[in-house]
Amino acid sequence: MRPPFRAASLLAVLAIALAGCGGGDSSGDGARATPDEGDQAPALGQSSGDEQAATDLGFPAFATRNTTRVGGADPIADAAAVAQAVFPSRDEDTRPEAIALVDASDWRVAVSTAQLMAAPLRAPMLFSDGESLPPTTEQALGRLIPTGAKQAGNAQVIRVGEVAQAQGYRATSVEGADYAALAQAIDRLQTAAAGKPTGAVVVASADQPGFSMPAAGWAAKSGQPVLWVTRDAIPPPTRAAITAHKRPEIFLLGPEAAISKRVEKQLGELGSVKRVNGADPVANAIAFAREPDLWNVVDPGHGLVFLNTQRPVDAAAAAPLSASGTYGPQLLLTEGNALPAPLQDYLLDIQPGYDKDPVRGVYNHGWMIGDENAISVDVQARIDALLEIEAVDQGKGS
Repeated sequence: MRPPFRAASLLAVLAIALAGCGGGDSSGDGARATPDEGDQAPALGQSSGDEQAATDLGFPAFATRNTTRVGGADPIADAAAVAQAVFPSRDEDTRPEAIALVDASDWRVAVSTAQLMAAPLRAPMLFSDGESLPPTTEQALGRLIPTGAKQAGNAQVIRVGEVAQAQGYRATSVEGADYAALAQAIDRLQTAAAGKPTGAVVVASADQPGFSMPAAGWAAKSGQPVLWVTRDAIPPPTRAAITAHKRPEIFLLGPEAAISKRVEKQLGELGSVKRVNGADPVANAIAFAREPDLWNVVDPGHGLVFLNTQRPVDAAAAAPLSASGTYGPQLLLTEGNALPAPLQDYLLDIQPGYDKDPVRGVYNHGWMIGDENAISVDVQARIDALLEIEAVDQGKGS
């Protein structure tokens, strides 16, 4: 039986992390915008005498009973906040061994990089903006202070692709000509660190991010690679990467509209193929969450991560939340101000209940990724209600 999630324990960590996030602020000084500038970062230490205390505390946008928001205006900010939530870095035991530094411009490379969050590297992700480090990334790196990963040559920073140099940190580089080659190189590094290849891989659409986003959270949790195909072709690096896993189980993520039957048949020559199939990104993410050989989240007592399909890089930024804490799948919305009916039905299916005492129950918790443009407070409030443990009607008196 799972203990209740205590969102309050993360208030201070995320408040600090979000103070310099999003909103186009490039000053790097962590100055907080005024409420009418759209800033949702909570302020600590508000007293009853402060006229804006209720507003500045940030509720309900920052947190509700069953949800916590990582409210960055962009994935660069969200990644910095998530990394510091998972690794508070107040002493050596709470610091990561390494961080993965990846360019925010290619969502496919970012999603594949999530694999490095799995054991043994446990490397959260920060983003480069081309060949420069955004102030938010610099601040987060300075707070995380990675200790060095023995399985990666004692590197503190794992540079994935053409990214900025992190001055003053020991670094190793993962190189590849394109997103497919980089995914193969990431998997090669993870396999070397773990000592053996995984028995399964995830193959996703390189063309339709909505169907591929939830693979990031699973890669971070499982250590399985996310490899890429187009609708009708398998890039040579993807074929080589799958071959290195020696006929693995291949989870094909998406319907035939995203990845053709022809590609599925070709993949069958490299291993056993199981397609995770949903008609649209929302349904596909739910199918991925339900899949018995993957998340198998079909009952209450889980963490859940909510993302907007319009921000695919957020899936990579939030991946460490699926691989720590309450562990759980990534679920999708297609609009910030609407909760899709299939997602509402799924949350009803796994809503916790109790018959005598809620203290003896299990609990769900949801992470909202992005600011109110990504997921509105109204939608957050509705999700919160669907996550709340409810009394089970025993039919007495009927």
